[in-house]
Amino acid sequence: MTYPDAIRYLYKLQVFGMKLGLENVFRLAALAGNPQDRLRFIHVAGTNGKGSTCAMLEGIYRAAGLRVGLFTSPHLVSFAERIQVDRCLISETEVAQAVEALEALIKGGDFPQAPPTFFEVVTVMALRHFAAQGCDLVIWETGLGGRLDATNIVTPLAAVITNIQLDHQQWLGDTVTQIAGEKAGIIKPGIPIVTSAADPAALEVISQTARARRSPLTLVTGLDSEIRGFEIGLSGRHQRTNAALALAVVRVLQECLPVPDAAIRTGLKEVQWAGRLQKVERPGCQIIILDGAHNPAGAQSLAAALPAMLPPGAAAGRRPALILGTMRDKDFATICKILAPLAGKILLPPIGSARTADPALLAACCREAAPGTLVVPCENLASAFAGAAAEKFIVVTGSIHFIGEAMEFLGLVPPSSERDLNDYNPKPGKLSPL
Repeated sequence: MTYPDAIRYLYKLQVFGMKLGLENVFRLAALAGNPQDRLRFIHVAGTNGKGSTCAMLEGIYRAAGLRVGLFTSPHLVSFAERIQVDRCLISETEVAQAVEALEALIKGGDFPQAPPTFFEVVTVMALRHFAAQGCDLVIWETGLGGRLDATNIVTPLAAVITNIQLDHQQWLGDTVTQIAGEKAGIIKPGIPIVTSAADPAALEVISQTARARRSPLTLVTGLDSEIRGFEIGLSGRHQRTNAALALAVVRVLQECLPVPDAAIRTGLKEVQWAGRLQKVERPGCQIIILDGAHNPAGAQSLAAALPAMLPPGAAAGRRPALILGTMRDKDFATICKILAPLAGKILLPPIGSARTADPALLAACCREAAPGTLVVPCENLASAFAGAAAEKFIVVTGSIHFIGEAMEFLGLVPPSSERDLNDYNPKPGKLSPL
């Protein structure tokens, strides 16, 4: 099997949609020899900040001399971003070999309910790769939710919940309490749980679950005092909260995973995570900020961070141009309400995805939120950038898929057609009761 063959096979798995449940992934992992039993994990769930927190943890433990696997989703451009060892992406040859092996296991296996989905297959692919690479530790991000997410077949050294916000309500529940119950599903009996969740209702659910499972709970407040003296490589106050959370995890696990203070400092200072308040300097002193603010909580974090990122002169009154693209299954009306008043000009192209929100609908929301601001629905991303060509400060935000498109357009990464692997067409429906 070639790499293009492997990617085509993974595309075909999307026909099975997204299915939350553990039966198939346990079956497939068993057929693969249960590679999770040979690995150690830190399992990270939450609404926002999962990827950044994972990147910080990976950097800290790698700086401490461990061989560290990193499993995250979705990817910005290349599928291989999802599976990394010491920040080296899984190779095309390794992807092809892994998919070929798993395809054979699936054909010979017994899956009475339905064939494994894309995410289930990728989860087991990652486990096999990390075991084969001899990883000392795997930083393991959930895909969606936690309780019935395919990643929840592991027993970690620690569970981590970044925060709980309203997102993916069509699957996880309509309230913060319901969503918290799904995220808290990663808490295992007796295993430490560390969280920076601040919502009282969410925190109560997490605390109750921890008590019921006799899991030691560490609460991170996100105060600057917790990371005073540490330099953080990612911009935004919310990243300081993520850094405080990562630091708390390291301290909780210090006995079984010793980390010197120098490694913590190096990991936090040198952390990189593309598409999160990423600053790009262009010819003519043009500055572009790329940020995957794909839900209202993300938009709030972006809005709070922007003043400190304004270039000289912008703070005097000229507001940035906003290029926004989001998915129709997101709360785009609230995202527009938060971000539109910050912009001097708003350009709204569609995303290259079947799930894209209609620019005309986004335009109506932006005009309501920011009367008098120029709002321009665009045919595509190229026309949006053309419309902002004279601007000195541009903010590009919305879906992670959209940020990947922008990175390609700006020449920051090689072209790729693999962003569509992020798409899914699940049938919305609430999960079975907790």
